[in-house]
Amino acid sequence: MENVRFEDALKKLGDIVDQLESGELELEESIDVFEEGIKLSLYCQQELKKAEGRIRQLVKNLNGEFELQDFEL
Repeated sequence: MENVRFEDALKKLGDIVDQLESGELELEESIDVFEEGIKLSLYCQQELKKAEGRIRQLVKNLNGEFELQDFEL
């Protein structure tokens, strides 16, 4: 799932919610779609944590300018 952009994963997650709320899926299909939704949700959460970490690494240097420092998870 690492090749998926965050925005695309979030849109797909929204589509899955719509499918599940429609009530038109068979039970087994609902379970499969739900499982995919859980995976997408976890992926989105992970990506948000990475973004938060990058934002927190933004610091002022000695000249008073902001710079982005590398971080590791």
